[in-house]
Amino acid sequence: MTSYDIIGDIHGQSGKLEGLLALLGYEGAGAGYRAPQGRQAIFLGDLIDRGPGQVRVLEIVRSMVEGGSALCIMGNHELNAIGFAIRSDTGDQDFFRPNSTKNRMQHAEFLEQVGESSDLHKSLVEWFRTLPIYLDLDGLRVVHGCWDDEAVATLRAGGCAPGVRLSDELLSAIYRRNGDGSESPMMWARTLLTCGLEIQLPPGQSIIDKAGHTHGEVRIANWRDWATELHQVALVPAGQEALLEGMEWPSELVISAIEGSPIFVGHHWFSGHPVIESPKLACLDWSAAKDGPLVAYRWDGEEELTNDKLAWVGRE
Repeated sequence: MTSYDIIGDIHGQSGKLEGLLALLGYEGAGAGYRAPQGRQAIFLGDLIDRGPGQVRVLEIVRSMVEGGSALCIMGNHELNAIGFAIRSDTGDQDFFRPNSTKNRMQHAEFLEQVGESSDLHKSLVEWFRTLPIYLDLDGLRVVHGCWDDEAVATLRAGGCAPGVRLSDELLSAIYRRNGDGSESPMMWARTLLTCGLEIQLPPGQSIIDKAGHTHGEVRIANWRDWATELHQVALVPAGQEALLEGMEWPSELVISAIEGSPIFVGHHWFSGHPVIESPKLACLDWSAAKDGPLVAYRWDGEEELTNDKLAWVGRE
C-alpha cells in the first residue's frame, strides 16, 4: 500500500513548498523532489495565482507528477486558467472564462510570471488539462472544493474522469448552461467539486469576500453534520460570522455524515492553528497564499484522521 502526503493550496508560494517537502523527507531530484520509499505526494490544486514563485511551484509539481513522486488534482484556479486561455465554442463569449477586467485581475500574477501567450503559458495550460478534478483512491478521496458522490458520478458518466484529458468537447460540457440560463448537470458537478457548495442568502443579505467583492451567496461546509444553525456551516471571512447568526436554516440544505473513505479538500482559506475538521475530513488550505502555513496530512492507511498526522511550514 502506498502512503500519501496530501498537500494543500500553494498559490505560488515556492519557498513554503520546498520547505514542506524537505520537512516531509522528500529529496531534491532534477527540477523537483523524489518521494521517500513507499510514499507519494498528492497536491490538492490551486498551485497558481497570487504568490511570487508560481513558475517554480509548477516546475516542482509537474516534475514530481511526471516522475511518479506525486499526483495532482485540478483546483478552481487551474480550471480558470484553462477557461481564460481557451476560446469558447458556445458563441456567446470569446473564451470559456470571460477575459473581463475582474477575471484578469485575479489571474494577473500568473500571466505576468509565465508570460501571457508564451510557449510556457501554452504548455502549462495544456498540462492543466491533464489534471483530474477528483481522485477516488484505495482508502481515501481527494477533491478541491467538496466531495459529492452524485457530482462525481455525473462527471464520470459524461466522460470527465481521472486519466482523461479535458478536451475542448469536455470543456464545453462543463461550462455549458441550459437554455434558461441554469447550469447543465456537468457544469453543476464541476462547480460543486472544484468550488464547493454555495447557497443563496435571503434578499438583502450579503457578505464581502477577502478581495472586497460583495456576494449574495455563501459557501457551506457541507461535511459538518453536527451543525444545527446556519452560521456553524457558513464559511465566511473573519468578522462576518455574526451576519448569519439567527438566520433560518434553508429547507433544501441537507448535510449527512460522511461514510466510507476519508476525504481531503483545500480551497476554503482556513486560518489559525491547523486541525482536522472530523475523523473523516480534513481541509488543508490554511491560507498559505497570505501569511498562513502550507499544510500536509501524512496518510498511512487509517480510516479515521487524527491531528497528529498534520505537518506544516510557515506561520500558524
